[in-house]
Amino acid sequence: LYDVPNGRTSHLETTPTLGGVAIFAGFIISSLIFLDIQKLAYFQYSMASALIIFFLGLQDDISEISPRKKLLGEIIAAGIIIDLGGVRISSLHGFLGIYALPYAFSDFISLFVIVAVINAFNLIDGIDGLSSGVGILASLAFGIWFYLTGHIELAAMAAILMGALLAFFRFNFFSRSKKIFMGDIGSLLLGFILSIFAIKFNEINATMNIGSIYFIRAAPSVSIGILIIPIFDTVRVMLVRMMKGVSPFKPDKRHLHHYLLEITGSHHKATLIMLGFNVFFILLSFWFRNLSISNLILMLIVLAGLLSFIPFYIVRKRHKKNIVGQYTANID
Repeated sequence: LYDVPNGRTSHLETTPTLGGVAIFAGFIISSLIFLDIQKLAYFQYSMASALIIFFLGLQDDISEISPRKKLLGEIIAAGIIIDLGGVRISSLHGFLGIYALPYAFSDFISLFVIVAVINAFNLIDGIDGLSSGVGILASLAFGIWFYLTGHIELAAMAAILMGALLAFFRFNFFSRSKKIFMGDIGSLLLGFILSIFAIKFNEINATMNIGSIYFIRAAPSVSIGILIIPIFDTVRVMLVRMMKGVSPFKPDKRHLHHYLLEITGSHHKATLIMLGFNVFFILLSFWFRNLSISNLILMLIVLAGLLSFIPFYIVRKRHKKNIVGQYTANID
């Protein structure tokens, strides 16, 4: 199975797309070997959902699946982990004055978060090392916090995911003769597992003693900060598309990594810049973890907006310069 270059992709050579199979196998097998499943009541449901995500991604990699069918599969997978596994958002931590959520609204917002994060990772998987690099950083951030708060099985699960991604990253980012892509299998699975980490991160904080040194007042905002690259870029691109009068789901080259790739001319440089942004936002989020949720979210949105405007401005200015140059040449 190969990804053939087209007008929308950023690679120039036909490349294998089964890296997601390796990530899936590494994560599942290592989890079954090393995790104490009895301490993770929702583990069997997360694996059932992961299998649905796997076959959904495989179908999309082999022959493109319609967006509606893809969304339906994601909703089914999310429904299993939410309603059977009990992995759900039960509190907004006082955001807008809301703490405990009614069951139906908890279902809705949990479903929205899982599906949104899954698709956000699917959409940023456009240049070498970006999705896996963000996944490594997010797994590291969540995993360290899980370990410090005594949730060893979740910390181990995060370490397992990070290990699978590191192995993939080595071939996707550094190798030339053995390059491989994660495909939809990998990006969908990565988004799904990280959405579980984000929900558990918020739920543990919701029940934690506020006197604990590891308690995070603005947990929802911090989890957004950890996943800022896929979340912000996806929201930004969809808003731009709607403002242009096109479907928010129509593929284009308006993603931040496309702008950086045009500026730098290098997948490696563009990825490293975005991963650097991600590290900055993770550190910033934890540093200001005890701000109010709304204040930290506002800070993250403003900073992300300012930083993302820079490459957009550079590309736009370059395009205008090229148009003027062509016009002048035609006159001459």
